[in-house]
Amino acid sequence: MGGLPVPMSSVAEFPHLRTDRMSLRAFRPDDARAFHALMQIPEVTRLSNWPDAPTVTECENDVARMSEAFSKGTGCSWVVEDRGTGCFIGAIRYNYFIRDWFCGGIGYELHPDWWGQGRMTEALRTVVGCGHDLFGLNRMEAWTLPGNLASARALEKCGFRFEGVLRQRAWFKGRFHDFHWFGRVAADPFTETP
Repeated sequence: MGGLPVPMSSVAEFPHLRTDRMSLRAFRPDDARAFHALMQIPEVTRLSNWPDAPTVTECENDVARMSEAFSKGTGCSWVVEDRGTGCFIGAIRYNYFIRDWFCGGIGYELHPDWWGQGRMTEALRTVVGCGHDLFGLNRMEAWTLPGNLASARALEKCGFRFEGVLRQRAWFKGRFHDFHWFGRVAADPFTETP
């Protein structure tokens, strides 16, 4: 990436993305049911700041927030669908953009039926490329909770580097949590092919 980054405000249309095995599209209000079903799976929420077993209303509110992020310029959220079946298998997003700093924060969830297949690494790699090339981000960051080795590995495969532990960074689920903090910049290579 040479020279000044592209202004993020210049992106007018939602970026629909594709990988070899998945389609990444914008959230719609009718995705709340599938997102709620995903969030009811303890393995999905256990190592995250999502509430365990959120209500339908909570998930509807989350989907509405994710649906509006791109148009408001605060982030960008995608539904991850299997291209072969059209099945909703997860979500990935820029939770925030810090425009003046050309920085964005990434988060994601994947249904356990699709774990261990490199799916999230594939989706993450595509979203990272979109962030650098389309949104003009220089830096991307993400965090995992201690013990979430699969998520840490997916980040590392996409060129994120472990930058340290933010001790007791956040309070949720009744206690303080350490964050394992990861970051990548535009000059960082991907470490492995998908």
